[in-house]
Amino acid sequence: MEDELEMAAALSAALRQYDMVADQVGTLEQAEEALTPLVHDAVLLDRHLPDGDGLTLLTMLRARQVPVIVLTAKGELSDRVEGLERGADDYLVKPFAMEELVARLRAVLRRPIDRTSDIVRLGRLNFDLIHCEATVDGHALELPRRELLVLESLMRRAGRTVQRSALETAVYAFDDEIQSNALDTHVSRLRRKLADAAAGVEIHTVRGIGYLLKSTR
Repeated sequence: MEDELEMAAALSAALRQYDMVADQVGTLEQAEEALTPLVHDAVLLDRHLPDGDGLTLLTMLRARQVPVIVLTAKGELSDRVEGLERGADDYLVKPFAMEELVARLRAVLRRPIDRTSDIVRLGRLNFDLIHCEATVDGHALELPRRELLVLESLMRRAGRTVQRSALETAVYAFDDEIQSNALDTHVSRLRRKLADAAAGVEIHTVRGIGYLLKSTR
């Protein structure tokens, strides 16, 4: 959540270069609307939003166990302490280097309570959740960004059906134009590449609902 539109757009574009999908909003009201129905892995939160202090969202975000990094020009010790004491996982003062932000994002993403490992394994396929990398028997599986994001979502919920809406949320940002069959195309290509790599997993279509990743062993 960032009220400076140019900076927010630049952040979103830069994060995409690191295989991260970023949804962009500019007010507390928009943030509450966006966060209520959707699941996000982490939130970058500006303090100075047009309709209030971004820290007011921390109670809701902590209840939903979403990691939060506060981004702000207010770098005084008292401001940083306030943000951390109210529930932020980290605090980054502007201006900052993109490499540092990505490193801090990856650090907070290592901490979800329901995950005991950064590597998810299924069949002969390993998926590194921190670096968004897939390997089969130690050999890199080269995939375009959106196919990687589809695979990540399926690996996180391996053995369970993942709804189409959840996959679209993971793969596309709010302002992305999505063609009606775009997700199916990504899944079809991913399915073929997993088979060609003998990854020992298959993507099953659950008609009218979504997709399911299972081991073939």
